[in-house]
Parts: sequence; C-alpha cells; structure tokens
Amino acid sequence: MSLAAAAPLVHFMFYTRGSSDEFDRLARVTGDEGWSWRNIFSYILKTEMLSPPADGHNTTGQVNPSVHGHAGPLLTSLPGNATVLDSRVIETTSQLSEFPFNLDMNSGNPLGVGWLQSTIGHGMRSSAATAFLTDVVLGRENLDVLIGTRVTRLIRTEQFLSTPTFLGVELAQSASGPRISLTARKEVILSAGSIGTAQILMLSGIGDRQELSAHKINTLVDLPDVGKNMQDHPWVPLQWMVNSNDTLDSINRNPELMSQFVALYNATKQGPIANNPGGNQIGWFRLPDDSPILKQFGDPTAGPLSPHFELTFGNSFLSFNQPEPDTGNFMSMCVALVAPTSRGSVTLASASAFDAPLIDPAFMQTQSDLAILTEAVKAAHRFAAAPAWKDFIIAPFKDAAQTTSDDDIHAYIRRMVSTFRHPMGTAMMSGPLDSKGVVNPDLRVKKVNGLRVVDASIFPHIFGAHLQAPVYAIAERAADLIKEAHGIPLSH
Repeated sequence: MSLAAAAPLVHFMFYTRGSSDEFDRLARVTGDEGWSWRNIFSYILKTEMLSPPADGHNTTGQVNPSVHGHAGPLLTSLPGNATVLDSRVIETTSQLSEFPFNLDMNSGNPLGVGWLQSTIGHGMRSSAATAFLTDVVLGRENLDVLIGTRVTRLIRTEQFLSTPTFLGVELAQSASGPRISLTARKEVILSAGSIGTAQILMLSGIGDRQELSAHKINTLVDLPDVGKNMQDHPWVPLQWMVNSNDTLDSINRNPELMSQFVALYNATKQGPIANNPGGNQIGWFRLPDDSPILKQFGDPTAGPLSPHFELTFGNSFLSFNQPEPDTGNFMSMCVALVAPTSRGSVTLASASAFDAPLIDPAFMQTQSDLAILTEAVKAAHRFAAAPAWKDFIIAPFKDAAQTTSDDDIHAYIRRMVSTFRHPMGTAMMSGPLDSKGVVNPDLRVKKVNGLRVVDASIFPHIFGAHLQAPVYAIAERAADLIKEAHGIPLSH
C-alpha cells in the first residue's frame, strides 16, 4: 500500500541530478554502498529518456548523450526556444575563468555554466503523473487512486515485544467526515513529501514524545528526529534593466501578444510557452579553496564536486516577492544557497490532519549561510559585469542596486530571501545502528515493522540539486528494495 501526497507539486521542471559526491556522502553516512553514485547511476538512467528539444535544433555541444537514459518514461530535453541571453551567457564562460562552461552538469560533476535540462518532452511538461501514472497503469486491478482523500493517521495493527507493526491506514475526506480504515498485507509506503510525511508520522504517534504529548497524542514510537533536520535552498533575486525588447516582459504585459503565443503553442507545441520559464542555462559554483569563509566555518558541501551556490539566468523580471515593474525589460538571476547549514523543522499545529502543520525553514540562521550567500551575490554581479553584457545591461534594478557592500547585501538577503521549494530531511536516513534518524538505509522506519518512507524527507544532508531527479533515483532503488524484501524478482 503506497501513500502519496494529495496535492500536486508544481515546479520549474529543472532536471539536475547533483554531483557524484552527493550520493557518495549518502552511502557514507548510512553505511550502504547501494546509495553511492556508482550504484545509483543505473537507476537514474532507467528513469530518463533524453528527447529532442521542442524546436528540434541540433544539440551538439550542449549535452553529453552518453550520460543520459534513452528508454525511460520520464522525458527530458534541452531548451526549445532560443533567447537573447543565450549567446551572452555562453560568451561569459570564455571571458571569465571563474564561470567555466560545463557540457553536461548531469555527468556527476555539475560545476560551471551549462545548458539547462528540463523534464519537458515534445514541448509538454513530463512529470511523475505523465511518466508513471499512465492510462495502462491506472487500469491495473491492483491499483486504486483516491482523490479528495487524506491520510489522517497510520494504525498500529500488532505489537511483537517492543516493536509495533503499522499496516493500517485511516483515511477521511474532511475533518468531520467518516474515517475509513484499510489494512495492507505486506507493508505501507509513505511518500507524502517532507512536510506531509513528517505530519502523518507524528499524527500516528511516531515522533518526539514531548511534542506529541502537547497535542494529547499517545507516543507509540519515540523517534525525536521526526520533523527535525528540515533543510531547503534559500535564494534571492537580482535583476538588471536591459537594452532589448526581446524578453518575456514584453509578452507578460501584452495580453494580445500572449494570446498569439498561446495559440502558437496549442497548434505546434513550440515558442516561448514551450520553454522552461526558469531560463535556458544554469550555473553551479564553489567558493575558492583558499576562501577565508571555508577556513573559518569549514566546507558544508558533500565534496569537491558539489557547489556552494547556484545561479540561474532568466529572460525577464523574476521574483517571488517583488511586484513586476509596469515598464522596462529585464534579465534576472536567481542566486541560491546550495549547501546551507541552517536547520528548520515541521511540527504539528494540532492533532488534526486537516490543520496544516507549522513549517519553520529557519533560513540564514548561521554565519556560514549568510557569508556564502553574500559571496554568491557578489559573483552574480561579476558575471553581469563581463564584456559580453556591456551593450546589453543598462543598470541594476533599483532593489538589486542596493547590493554593493557586505552590509547592503546582508540587509538585502534578510529582506528578499525566499524558498526554492526544496524541503527535505524531516525523516532523515541513518545507519541501522545509529540512534539518530528516522529511517534505516533500506528506508524502513526505525523501531517499526511494516512501514517505509520514500520521498525527499529521507535525505540526511541537503542535496545539492533541484530535487526531482534525485527523488526519482531514490524511488527506483526503493522499488527494488521492496521487491527484494518480499521475494519478487527484479526486472533488471
């Protein structure tokens, strides 16, 4: 029995696997070599089918096909609509040595600037639903998909000595509606995401005893790390006014022009609407090895191939917390902290599954985080100062212009910081003998029988990537772990 989150996840379709160091650290901290890059790579390839871009252009020199899957259900592709930024971004990589070109950031080494790969196929979004929940799958007799239904708690079905078994699931469609109970024969797989998984575990009596008692929930399994260790990628926007009308700002402000591009997309699945709105290139970077920040605070990344910060390049005014200007054309960079050391939490607001839990991302709570993101903002300004942008950039946007000194940048970060919507870590994986953590290396919940977690909540350390590709890889290996546990032959 598999339990997935009820609400759909809408993201920017970035397909980034992270560095080989990320998976090798996962193997190292759990003591399970199966999570290493060498062993997980086949699962990554199994998921993917590298597809032509929407405009069908020649992608030679923009991707390395040998590190990609070509027969999986999830479609990925390169940008399918050229922008006025493309040549300038790529030219900058040859003008400034600190921003080198990377042919394929999904090779295990993401460092540098390269062409963004997205979960887009034939101009349309490719997702877990389109890739895995196909009409054929939905027609299976052993699958039921319930909509408008929420898991209210897991139910203990038996107890052997001190270890409870959770094979029961309680469901409801409203806070006051009837409760329906189901019982699995073999195990329950919880895949409700970093927020939902932590909430369901706590509502089921699995969590920190003191926190559960505050909501009059009987603690059945004392696992204090449930809901703790929450991590996310904080980011700030920077924008520059540009000497061009060929940006998405012109489309966004013109309903008639937007209608024309919508009609083009509906007819051909081409044009700017067929593209990833996040941009056509992306960059991952480390601080210099002799950085005084690393000397003072240590290196928070998984290893020398893992980035400290990320830059993305948008052909419009992009921000989650600033109103778009009424006039002007813009280039934007999203400046993200990839390896933060701050840790947040998910806690219960009440004992009801229909009350949203309390989420504290705890952004920028350490000196290291503020120092590294400050250096990332400076790096973005250096990128925009390359000769390639001389006749294109007019000036920084008024807010971004207030980022010339460390103190100014600190104030800007505190005012503008937002989430990249990559929560993880709230049911962290650890070694089988480790007293900390929530799940073992086989993803089974500690001190419990019959219950496994398969989602981004299991990451013990923040993962240096946008999350969908790493989560697909985890899910593919989890499928084999589940088959092995129940004597089901593997398909490869």
